[in-house]
Parts: sequence; C-alpha cells; structure tokens
Amino acid sequence: MGGEGALAGRRVNIAVLLVDDQALLRKGFRMILEEEPEISVVGEASNGEEAVALATRLKPDVVLMDVRMPGMDGIEATSQILRSGSPSRILILTTFDLDEYAFAGLRAGASGFILKDVPPPELVAAIRAVASGDAVISPRVTRRLLDTVAHQLPGGTPGQAHDAGRLDELTERELEVLGAVAEGLSNAEIADLLFISEATVKTHVRRILSKLDLRDRVQATVFAFQIGLVKANNDRSPTAGGAP
Repeated sequence: MGGEGALAGRRVNIAVLLVDDQALLRKGFRMILEEEPEISVVGEASNGEEAVALATRLKPDVVLMDVRMPGMDGIEATSQILRSGSPSRILILTTFDLDEYAFAGLRAGASGFILKDVPPPELVAAIRAVASGDAVISPRVTRRLLDTVAHQLPGGTPGQAHDAGRLDELTERELEVLGAVAEGLSNAEIADLLFISEATVKTHVRRILSKLDLRDRVQATVFAFQIGLVKANNDRSPTAGGAP
C-alpha cells in the first residue's frame, strides 16, 4: 500500500495519516499504531487544510480524521480528499457514537467512525478493517446512528448519484446480502442467515460494491437507506434484509 513516510528497511502494509488539532492526542495515537509492525504513521495534520494537502502528497491508505478543528473541519476535509479521487479511506474520530458529526462524515464518504477513547486494540483493529475495505467499523452502531438520523437523509448524497433502478444490476442473492449489510449484520451473521459461507458473503459484498460503484459497506448502508431498501428502525418490516 501507499505512503511516502515508510521507514527504510521496514515492511509497511498500512500507511496512516493522523489528523487532530490536539498534539497530545496525535502523539498517543502514533505511539499505539507504531507498535504494530504492519502500520506506519506517515504524517500528521492539525487542521483540515493540512489534512487535504498531506493526503494529496502522501497518499495514505487510512486517514484518522478528527472533525472539530479550527478552520476547515474534518467533514469538509473528508469531502475534499474523496472528491479528488484519492484512494485513501477515512476513519472519523468522534466523541459520542451517535454524534451528528459522525453521520456527516459518513455522508461525506468516510468509511467508518470510532470513539476517541477507544482501547488501543480496537483502534488497531479499526485501522486494519478500514484499510481492508471488507468490514465496517461497529456495524450495529452505524446502523443505530442511521436509524436515529434517517429523517435527515437527502434524496442524493454527493458521490452517490444512484437510484433504485441500479438494483436491477444485482442478483436476488446480492439483494439479500445488501439488505443484511444495511441491517448491520457482520459477514458471519449474514452467512448464518443465508446458509452460505463467510467467503461467499465476502464475494457477494465485493460484487455489490463494484456493481453499485460504492466504496465500502458504510456507503452501501447509506445507499440502502436512501433508496428505501431498508427503513428506520421504528419503521421497517421484521423481514427487511432478505430471507434464505
């Protein structure tokens, strides 16, 4: 994977850019991540403008992005980075799991969000998951967040000019998997629900993302809400997400 700041002689699989206006917090994250042999912190930014510039130059695999910063905030920085066609995946740092900023980050194209006080092992796991593109961070929390703010969903989100007609490109099984993803189920849970293997679930998810031109499972969940494939928690049918 990318990143210009890799240490000589060290194999680096995941290059990370840290973005937060608090230097002490960036130092703490750096210390945690650089304990992992396959992760390298390739840069640090204290505001959105610096984040956009460094993401353009360093091309990190993952950007760990705070949202509340002076000047350009993390939401606008996320939007600018992804609109530029950057392959970087954005992981939003938030204080509360139902923070409105976390949802704004998802709408801007972030691949997930994580709490600032997350235990070190969970931070590392989150970085790995976002870098892999195979899993969404805290899928049930993401689902709960979307349930909470579903009424705010616009008819179209920048970067997601898709409508229900795009579903015609999916097979019946892929529709079932998309519904289950949007319900916040993990690959293992989807496999149990549909009586298929986890490897088959991963294959279906990759095909769904490719056919619908979506970056990851988070965008797939937002898309499913926007087109009405699934409803808000107090509004959806108990069979939403498909049956085997």
